[in-house]
Amino acid sequence: MNPSPESLESFVHAASCGSFSAAARRLGKSQSTISEAIARLEIDLGVELFERGVRQLKLTDAGGTLLAHAEEVLAAGERLKRHAAMLAGGLEARLTLALSDAYQHGQHEERLCELDERYPDLEFECLIAEGADVLDLVSQGRAHVGLIAAQSGYDASIGHARLAHGAIFGIFVRHDHHLAALESVDTEALAQWRRLRLRSVVGNDNNDDDMGFVSARCWTAPDHVLLMEMAALGFGWAILPRSLVQAYEPGRLKELDMNGWPKQTAVDAVWSRQRPLGPAAAWLLDRLIKF
Repeated sequence: MNPSPESLESFVHAASCGSFSAAARRLGKSQSTISEAIARLEIDLGVELFERGVRQLKLTDAGGTLLAHAEEVLAAGERLKRHAAMLAGGLEARLTLALSDAYQHGQHEERLCELDERYPDLEFECLIAEGADVLDLVSQGRAHVGLIAAQSGYDASIGHARLAHGAIFGIFVRHDHHLAALESVDTEALAQWRRLRLRSVVGNDNNDDDMGFVSARCWTAPDHVLLMEMAALGFGWAILPRSLVQAYEPGRLKELDMNGWPKQTAVDAVWSRQRPLGPAAAWLLDRLIKF
């Protein structure tokens, strides 16, 4: 017997949430429904997916191996639904894309031109957000699709796919800043000056905290444009997308020479698995992923 989508969904959410009760709340179902669905799935597959008799829900070795396959099946089902929605018509009234201002330039502009040609009467909204803010907008249904710096993991309710193109980030300061006069810099030199960094609105994530930089003084902002303006005013150094600097502040900012920089950042498209995408959103998502 082929596993049902409901059983696979219960399995994936239980593994993500860490308990049957949390998965039940996420899916709007009873705990007994989730337990029964997973029990049926174990019978269908002939293996135990979770260890019984432990305080915290834990995947068995077989469950850990099969989890990725279950996610692939659900993702394939989502792709089927997206294409079916496009064929059935019923264009949504509005399409909202949430993305970092680091990814506005280049290939994504071409996709928006294609969107305009294909759906000229569609109301389109673009929201600038970073990190946890993008995920929150997508999760809450405020945005249909988001573009975000690739994360190490996502909640089971978030669909995600890697884009072919990423973004290049460098370290920038005002052209007459003290650091700009140095032939090269290191973390010790940067630590002497104020750091300008991203901080999301809904969370406490600092998007460049894992870069190994330490600074006694720090200013934060929710987007790269504000960071770029702060840097251009001489308030400190910032990690900025090259494309943004080249488009708006090529003469006022200087990119610092530092070992290991600039860095290439992978980009993921994200969407909510809890809300079916309409034809235009499904089309835009497919175009973003393919190019």
